[in-house]
Amino acid sequence: MLKAVILDANAVARNLLSSVLVNGGHEVVGDANLSPASLARIIKLKPQVVCVDVGEADTEGLALLDKLRAELPKSLLFLVSSKIDAATLQAAQQRGVHGFIVKPFNSVAVLTSIRNTILRIAKQQRAAVAEGQGEAGGD
Repeated sequence: MLKAVILDANAVARNLLSSVLVNGGHEVVGDANLSPASLARIIKLKPQVVCVDVGEADTEGLALLDKLRAELPKSLLFLVSSKIDAATLQAAQQRGVHGFIVKPFNSVAVLTSIRNTILRIAKQQRAAVAEGQGEAGGD
């Protein structure tokens, strides 16, 4: 079970995503709108998963991703949006977003996205460790 927080300006969307995560076995430890005070409160919770809808993927929205990545470097960051295009995907990935959740929510797709992201990162970490051990053994 992972500790998750949800950041979204829309309370209905926060509630729906919270239900999906809880039903999928995760613990939602907080949810909030995108105000600076809410953001500060959420950061203190040190979640393992952050689901964030930045609204438009403009300068302000992308700056929010940068702030979350800086404040929560170990958290898995998921961009939540109803419109994810190639430019948004690229900009989000450059800012450390690990995965994407598409609105309207499909519970199987949401939970699969989170699970697959965790598996992909674990595989990358194992490969990095194995590569490091191979280099150390060759000296």
